[in-house]
Amino acid sequence: MRLPKGRTLQTLIAIVLAGLWGAALGFGHARGDIWFLERVEATMTDIRTLIRGKRQAPDSITIIAIDDDAVGRAGGYPLPRATLARIIDAVGRLEPKAVVVDILLVDPGPESEDRALAQALGARRSVIAAAAVFAEGEQRISAAGDNPAALLPNADRFLLPLETFANVAAVGVVNVAADRTGSPRFMPMLFRSGDRIEASLPLRVAAVATGEDPVVEADRLLLGERAVRTDFGHVLPVSFYGPRGTIRTLSASVALDGRLPPDSIKDHIVVIGATVTGGGDVFPTPFDSILPGVEVVSTVIANLTTGDGIIRDRQVRRADAAFAVVLPMLLVGLLAWRRSAISLALIAVVIAAWLAFNVAAFVQGIWLSLALPMTAAGPPAILFGAVQLWLGRRRAQYFADQSTLLQQFHAPGLQKWLARHPDFLSQPVRQDAAVVFVDISGFTGLSETLGPGATRDLLNEFHALIDKVVVGCGGVISSFMGDGAMILFGLPQSSPHDAFDAARCCVGLSDRTTAWLASLPESTASRIGFKIGAHFGTIVASRLGGGSHQHIAATGDTVNIASRLMEVAAGQGVEVAASEELLQAAGRTCEFYKAGSLSGPMETPIRGRAGSLAVWLWRSPSIP
Repeated sequence: MRLPKGRTLQTLIAIVLAGLWGAALGFGHARGDIWFLERVEATMTDIRTLIRGKRQAPDSITIIAIDDDAVGRAGGYPLPRATLARIIDAVGRLEPKAVVVDILLVDPGPESEDRALAQALGARRSVIAAAAVFAEGEQRISAAGDNPAALLPNADRFLLPLETFANVAAVGVVNVAADRTGSPRFMPMLFRSGDRIEASLPLRVAAVATGEDPVVEADRLLLGERAVRTDFGHVLPVSFYGPRGTIRTLSASVALDGRLPPDSIKDHIVVIGATVTGGGDVFPTPFDSILPGVEVVSTVIANLTTGDGIIRDRQVRRADAAFAVVLPMLLVGLLAWRRSAISLALIAVVIAAWLAFNVAAFVQGIWLSLALPMTAAGPPAILFGAVQLWLGRRRAQYFADQSTLLQQFHAPGLQKWLARHPDFLSQPVRQDAAVVFVDISGFTGLSETLGPGATRDLLNEFHALIDKVVVGCGGVISSFMGDGAMILFGLPQSSPHDAFDAARCCVGLSDRTTAWLASLPESTASRIGFKIGAHFGTIVASRLGGGSHQHIAATGDTVNIASRLMEVAAGQGVEVAASEELLQAAGRTCEFYKAGSLSGPMETPIRGRAGSLAVWLWRSPSIP
């Protein structure tokens, strides 16, 4: 990457600052402190989940739904505990691996019914739900603090099942950690309230189903020989399988009727929970806006027990932090590249490649952050791009001003041509052109009496007059020579109309100069006049000068003759003396034939040149 020397330092500073900004965000993300990005990340996670699409739910989980049909048969909701006991007994007879009751049993019911339910729970391996109550109404996960227990969701208190049930079944906390949209993103595996720590419902289920107690380590859980990687506070990301009913679901009515299919129960984890309309235990997910809570819990149980969830732990967060540093530095560096079109294309390629990589990682079960790198890269790239645009406009304005200034010293046509063809006239070129000279007669003597200021003002007026006429005729002022000018028609390229335009320029100069002289004070106008010489032929165009300054010049016999023809015009008392070659090239329709008096050709000797030249004399109609 090659940059102008003046921009190298500012680019390096911008790249370093972009990296520091990304490092600050990445450090916060690695500690779990960038909570304000979670809403953006949640939306992007939903999109990636939909891109990944619906997945086949594990066969090891079956939901027994307390649905509208079962509630209608029981006569109301919540179900009588005797009815719930009958459902558990029906399931238990088919030898499930574990029975999970996703219903809070915190209030006492009729003694006989509670006894029946306790007997049903105690007759097989079962897990029942508890709940954590948070003082602020929501749970926050943070990496702050050195004590591992300090990372766990801190509940104000636990809502535990009645001892009647807790004595015969394992107990697990059922809370999920929802984002600000209400969608469940994580499920903590452990909760604390003061010095008491409780396991989550899915973790209790995994322990009961495997018959082994889980081992809790810094960033993972060990379930037998299998390790489950977790995020801060031992939370497990929820990886949904699809909309409502993706996990096999049977109505509790089927259990009450004794019609449960054995192959859906035997050696399966069976989760009993409410899906009744109006039950209120529903969550919005990427696939379904009202996914029942029992299916959310079942999803986490499946993720935990089968290992088919999505990974987001400290290592993944560190990778996010690395991308947050590298991506903004790379984008700023590409923005600073001199070849802007290629750099913009590469920026698009880099962003597209990062998005593709991120989505591919998500599909493979690794949850890399999208919001963090975008937040890290966006502001530095936008700010640097805006500064570069501002500086570019300043440079463009500077060069425009310089170009305007240069055009005051060089013909606009030549200036634009040189901008497009910088090697123009690097070698001398011979080509046909019309050459016109104009000069004020008697100006030297007049300037001696006018003084410097008045002389300058007079020349400015005359030069402005020449410029306007020449530009209007398509010519190029090769140079202003004191009280006169050399004008070319045929640079930068020759044209069949060069001689015609030169004739038009001669007549225009004569008319405008005559009018200008008439506007001057009599004391000035009476002492000066003007003369014009014009010739057409071959010139030699080239660049003359040294390395620090060059100018375009036309030389050759054609230039010398045009200059000498001014003397002929002055000697004959006419405004214009033009060569036969010019009139022939200009044609019978040129301006010389339309107004004024044209006489010739006359053979006229030219000073400094052997022989004579056929010359035509033109006089303005305003001069007798």
